[in-house]
Amino acid sequence: MANDPTLSFDDFAERLSPSARLFGLDLGTKTIGIAVSDGGRQIATPLMTIRRVKFGKDAAALLELADKNEISGLVLGLPLNMDGSEGPRVQATRAFVRNLSALTELPIAYWDERLSTVAAERAMLEADLSRKKRAAKIDAAAAAFILQGFLDRLANRRGAMAP
Repeated sequence: MANDPTLSFDDFAERLSPSARLFGLDLGTKTIGIAVSDGGRQIATPLMTIRRVKFGKDAAALLELADKNEISGLVLGLPLNMDGSEGPRVQATRAFVRNLSALTELPIAYWDERLSTVAAERAMLEADLSRKKRAAKIDAAAAAFILQGFLDRLANRRGAMAP
């Protein structure tokens, strides 16, 4: 796509150092769920949720957190429709990424986020969390599902490339 500042999965993977930590982001209209990987990029952990205000403040808060957590790349959930088509939420995500990429050198990649919120909700129900606790944590948990999918693919890629 023209003017798309994101990297392909392989290009993103090539830019990472062996101990690079990543953020997974679930971009919503009201919040941004954030998950973080460990240095070995094996496990995604929900970190927090930022309540969205306006782009400038949202981006500043996100990039400050990335700096504080020594993050080397951003993985954003791409909210495709179930049939794989792109709707208004994908357009909003792409616009956010275009604007964010002007403020940071961090590599950015997309990850198909279909069903990530559903999976996060199921996991929380199985953990018997109350509705109030689920509502407070769902976006960060969805970000962790997004990031974990990306980390699993990175691990499979490394395994396939091993001699």
